[in-house]
Amino acid sequence: MAGVLTLTAIADDPLVLTRRLVLKGGAEVVFRPLTVADAERLSGFLEGLSPESRRFSTHDGHDLAAARELCAAIARYDKLRLVLEEASSDRIVGLLEFSLDLHPDDITRYQEAGIRLAATDCRFGPTLADDFQGKGVGTHVFPLVADVARRLGRNRIVLWGGVLADNPRAIRYYEKNGFRRVGSFTGADGTRSIDMLLDLDLVPGP
Repeated sequence: MAGVLTLTAIADDPLVLTRRLVLKGGAEVVFRPLTVADAERLSGFLEGLSPESRRFSTHDGHDLAAARELCAAIARYDKLRLVLEEASSDRIVGLLEFSLDLHPDDITRYQEAGIRLAATDCRFGPTLADDFQGKGVGTHVFPLVADVARRLGRNRIVLWGGVLADNPRAIRYYEKNGFRRVGSFTGADGTRSIDMLLDLDLVPGP
């Protein structure tokens, strides 16, 4: 597909997706792809997450080894990871993750709900630093998230592993930004999650 960005192209030129945003209150953040030089700061972000934020996140580790693994994986697999960086301090305050491959379990669940997932769909999962939560940051950034998905040649976004049913703030956030509920499921650990899907044709550009 002509004009579609590849993970290799983004790794070679991170500026292609780099944007500067002014948040409510005047604070500035930089929205950009994760780079190999980010391991130490990404480790600080992961280690600083509260137990509750870790429970809601999409990644497994929260230390320097996990950060190095994420940085080493840039353009090697199907994942695109972007960060939010506080402009005044260069501190990473958000990690936004895309998966361009669909998990078989997701495909099966959505098919049971009457939705056939395709290669033009992607998975998405965001995590914000605790002191940046509940301030509208995710909604402010979301038009850029949608734009990245479009530039990757995607038409729809599904949630990476769904959203935990006992996370009402996240559910409100997704619904506010156009996601609709598709169904629910119970994970291997007994927790209930909700599948949600966004049609990017319904989201205005940044």
